[in-house]
Amino acid sequence: MDEVRQTESVAPQGRFFDRLRGVWRDLSGQLGIARGLAPELPPGDAEILRGQMRDCLNARGGEVSARARAAVLGRSYLALNAEGRLRFLRILASEFGTDPARVDAAVEMLRSARPTWRHDAELALRAALESPRIKLLTQFNALPEGVKFLVDLRAEVMAHVKGDPAMGILDSELRELLGNWFDVGFLELRRITWHSPALVLEKFAAYEAVHAIESWRDLKNRLDSDRRFYAFFHPRMPDEPLIFVEVALVTGMSSDVAELLDETAPVGDPGRADTAIFYSITSAQRGLAGISFGNFLIKRVVDDLGREFPNLKNFATLSPIPGFRSWLADALKEDDPLTAAEKRALKVAGAEDGMAPLLKRAWSKEEKLAEALKGPLLRLCAIYLSSHKEGARDGNGRESNGREAGGRALDSVAHFHLSNGARLERLNWLADPSDKGMAQSAGIMANYLYKLAEIEDNHEAYTGKGRITVSSAVRALAKG
Repeated sequence: MDEVRQTESVAPQGRFFDRLRGVWRDLSGQLGIARGLAPELPPGDAEILRGQMRDCLNARGGEVSARARAAVLGRSYLALNAEGRLRFLRILASEFGTDPARVDAAVEMLRSARPTWRHDAELALRAALESPRIKLLTQFNALPEGVKFLVDLRAEVMAHVKGDPAMGILDSELRELLGNWFDVGFLELRRITWHSPALVLEKFAAYEAVHAIESWRDLKNRLDSDRRFYAFFHPRMPDEPLIFVEVALVTGMSSDVAELLDETAPVGDPGRADTAIFYSITSAQRGLAGISFGNFLIKRVVDDLGREFPNLKNFATLSPIPGFRSWLADALKEDDPLTAAEKRALKVAGAEDGMAPLLKRAWSKEEKLAEALKGPLLRLCAIYLSSHKEGARDGNGRESNGREAGGRALDSVAHFHLSNGARLERLNWLADPSDKGMAQSAGIMANYLYKLAEIEDNHEAYTGKGRITVSSAVRALAKG
């Protein structure tokens, strides 16, 4: 994913589908459709479904009839169980795509077209490449909450893409369709406060994927006067956050997430703060994966905060490192990344069998072991974040050790901030000692610094050349 963290909460989607059944009941009732489909969509009912899809593609009747037919099809989908929905999606993916013969004919016509007819040939090819299901799916845009329905529909498609080329094409078409609808120019930035509608606040609590919101008191703490909470919304989904960011206004760069989340900590004076810490960024709609607005969100929030608080000099994150432990486990299997001095220190601390078995224990609560692990873990984490890329290969096309000049950072959170122009500024030891933090990154968290004068240069260096901008402190850590 291109956003920082992607929530996979299912409960809000279930409640949304329940509400849609009622919203669309009256619309579909205009066609007098009474028979429902069996939840698992057996063959006989699958044929009825195909007829409903063909009805949606039939242009008979006016706008009211078209909305009613789309509502009928949508209600059919909502009534199905997981097995039935998969069959629904496979019918849509495999039977309502482009016509290969029509595409081939249009390509041949373009190849042989005279210059004066080329424009018409290009239009014919463009029309041939637009699958019927796009016309069908676009009709949901006219239904109440139809856009949110399509976003959630794509989330279900994404779960079945692997190994199914037809489903992959359907996913690509949905991503392109939604990408057009969710252009950043259509989005509304809102500051969220304790006085925002309870319906919206409840969704933030459900969607938060970085640091779970444990209670209403926890949420209220994150909305206090020394905090800021912003979210992007779309006009067709006014009560559904697309992505949101939580900010703490502090003095100095934060190194401990527990301090930021402490409900008993005294409220700071935001007017005296010199640093804005972005400590959680969550993409709330799984169906919008691959449609990026996180970079626009950060830039808009930086602009708003700069106007509200002129004393702010630094804009930085306190970020998780979700891929570090997984990468480390593979590195320990493939070779021995520890130096001789690090091995000796571990033995003195009582770890005779090396690092791998040690990491399975609650080592952070054992002072000697934690101290012995601090150096090697910080060094290896600095190497992981500063030089390891996705899908790296050597000159012969073989998988390499993950280091190469180009490519995107292996860590998803690192990629997000680096592509937005941030600098990897600092690693923080045991900044997140929660079970999740230990399992993902051995408790280490990273500060990414958004230095306003350098954002564009850092962005160009990373996206154009794959160069990761790091501070001298991180560079020194990586060298050991």
